[in-house]
Amino acid sequence: MKVLIVDDEVLVRRSLSRAFRAKGHEVVEAENGNEGLDQWKKTTPDLVFLDVLMPGMTGPQVLKEIGSDRSGKVILMSAFAGEHNMETALQMGAEMFVPKPFEDIFAIVKMAEDLLS
Repeated sequence: MKVLIVDDEVLVRRSLSRAFRAKGHEVVEAENGNEGLDQWKKTTPDLVFLDVLMPGMTGPQVLKEIGSDRSGKVILMSAFAGEHNMETALQMGAEMFVPKPFEDIFAIVKMAEDLLS
């Protein structure tokens, strides 16, 4: 599986990257929405982890820009779980929502793998 991780927090990107690579998945990272949009178009990922709030282009703006003929499933992430949840993620066009910080990174990987199977 090819995974794109778009988040302005290096620790989040590094944690997810290590966990997915440990399971044999290919990982591409982007540190902001603009870079994430470019990588999404270049790499056509199977799965995209997309932070909601980032400097510049936000996660929802990236989703809107990529449009409906996108590649891959989308998991939105946010530390502001009160504002964002599964319902708002679905309304924005994502398949899933994950609150940050993660309690169990390997449970996130399993959930993502299940989403694609």
